[in-house]
Amino acid sequence: MAATPPTGVTPALDPARPAAAVYVPGLAPRTLQLLSDYVELTKPKVQSLLLLTTIATMYVAGDPSPVLVALTCLGGYLSAGGAGAVNHWFDRDIDARMTRTASRPVPAGRISPRAALAFGLTLAGLSLLELSLTVNPLAAGLSFGGFLGYVFVYTVWLKRRTPQNIVIGGAAGAVPPLVGWAAVTGSVSGTAVLLFFIVFFWTPPHFWALSLLMKDDYAKVGVPMLPVVRGETETRRQILLYSVLLYAVTQLPFCAGGFGAIYLLASVVLGVGFVAGAVRLYHRADRRSALRLYLYSLAYLALLFCAMVADVHL
Repeated sequence: MAATPPTGVTPALDPARPAAAVYVPGLAPRTLQLLSDYVELTKPKVQSLLLLTTIATMYVAGDPSPVLVALTCLGGYLSAGGAGAVNHWFDRDIDARMTRTASRPVPAGRISPRAALAFGLTLAGLSLLELSLTVNPLAAGLSFGGFLGYVFVYTVWLKRRTPQNIVIGGAAGAVPPLVGWAAVTGSVSGTAVLLFFIVFFWTPPHFWALSLLMKDDYAKVGVPMLPVVRGETETRRQILLYSVLLYAVTQLPFCAGGFGAIYLLASVVLGVGFVAGAVRLYHRADRRSALRLYLYSLAYLALLFCAMVADVHL
């Protein structure tokens, strides 16, 4: 699977609060907290959507065995988790100054930077090995490419340099459909590429809706997210533009003959809802509208990929 995409977490869930450790009999609280912190480095909330798009694509591509699905998801989680850990290491300086991220394990001092980096690189190496041996080399290579894209293209190169960081860097988060397709078929088809572009065009309006809510944090640390550099009005305009582009891209798989009526209906209904939310945000320009669009975007992608599976198997 691809590396962790540049998505955020829901502000309403208070992301500044460290993840609570789950009680396990026989483990000391300090050990539980350490385990919880290492899990947090892998950004598990973001991973859930990556795994869903991977699994859905696998069932669109064919009829994979549960074992193949599990092995592909394991490798994908390791790859994306490794990218997330390296991101925690690299961004520890700005994370310490942002309200949303100050309590993360590395800036809070619960995990050392060296340990976070070693953990991330180890997970990436294990992913490459596991996918190569148990799935196929193409899936492994695509997943590792997503890791490299997220770490070096987005985190290291683009994030602190250009407001187009999400647009270009978002390609790393769009790799899961390619990995899922390759895992089942051993190749990458035109349909898989179209699914890649759906996630690619989904990422900017999804993340920019969140960035409107986090504008002050990004401005404080000098990260040139679109609302900081171009202003909120331009950001809302870009969200609307990309929402329309996303709607157009989601029609391509049907036009190419990859899906039928179920997918067409779902893509139209969901797409109209997305564009309507972007129009509402453009005109109202309030935090509530931004949060509603952000939350809708999460449900949108999940439901769209589920509709693909339903279209193929029903």
